[in-house]
Parts: sequence; structure tokens; C-alpha cells
Amino acid sequence: MGKIKDIDRVNYVIHFFSAGDTDYWLYHENVLEKLKKHFGEIDYISDELDFQKYTYYYNLEMGQNVKIKARMISFKNLYSPGFLADAKTITNSIELEYAFDGKRKINLDIGYIHHMQFVLASTKPWGNRIYLSKGIYAEITLMYVYDQWKAFDHSYQNFKDKEYQNILTEIRNIYLNKRKKWLSGRK
Repeated sequence: MGKIKDIDRVNYVIHFFSAGDTDYWLYHENVLEKLKKHFGEIDYISDELDFQKYTYYYNLEMGQNVKIKARMISFKNLYSPGFLADAKTITNSIELEYAFDGKRKINLDIGYIHHMQFVLASTKPWGNRIYLSKGIYAEITLMYVYDQWKAFDHSYQNFKDKEYQNILTEIRNIYLNKRKKWLSGRK
């Protein structure tokens, strides 16, 4: 029988995308402040990414003639991976605050980076997802193996792209430093 160990802390991240200019939503419409209220300080925000080149799926909801842009956001505080279901319900409620006629104008895909994996939360069941609680599932989207991210057949196309993986590596490196400090403080 294996020995039960204390759970490692992880680095929560959000793949934020929106109809049009991400700065407008993050700063003018105060999405960033709402995220800070729930998840604490932010230690990384990527440059704006062209999310549209991966899919037009979200144009049905966000607008046909709108360019969908994205950013990756990382939070400074480390949390338990067991917080993922609660975190997803929080981001879903924030999305609804900005919806118009029931259609989202922002999307907050929350997940976390661990030194071995990148995990995303979802409300949709699928064969590769594990049920957590509160109607939320977890999906290992990428694994970190031999100093690189490994995608799966089910991984979203944007996370298979080196542009996104390079950003995740930057966040992972920040996380590793925070994790090292956290682990040294537990002794």
C-alpha cells in the first residue's frame, strides 16, 4: 500500500479570450480586478494572442465579425489542485456577469500548472476527463516530459502550438521558483 502524502501546491492560470481587444475587457471592464479579488495577485500576463487562427467556434457566441484575442494569466499564490472545481464555478460566474443576451463576451478557461502537467477545468464530460465535483471535470491537457510539453490527441489545438507552449514554459519556470520556496518553508 502506498503512503498518502501531503498534496503539492499548483500554479493556477487562466486562458482568457474575448471579443476584440483583451485590454478593454481586462482593464476598462475590470475583469482583471475581479480575478484578483478571487485568486489574488497576478505574476504573469502574456502578450495578446491570435486565438482566432485555431477556431471560429466562439464567433457563434461572441460575434461573427469580431476578432477573438487571448492572453494567458498566471496567479502568484499557489493553491491546492483540489480547488479546481471551485475555481471553475467562480470563473463561470464572472463570465455570466459580462454576458449579453445570454452570450458570453469573455471566456475564462481556468486550470493549473504543476511541474508535470497542465490541467484545465471543464463543465463538459468526455472520456479523457475526470469528474471532480459541482459539475466540473479535470482534463490533463499537456504533460511535461523530457523538458518539453507533450500534447495528446484530445488537447485543444492552441495548446498544441509552440507559441502557447512557450508561454506555459515561462509560467512553469515561475511556478518552479515559487514551489521551491513553498517546499523549503514546509520543513
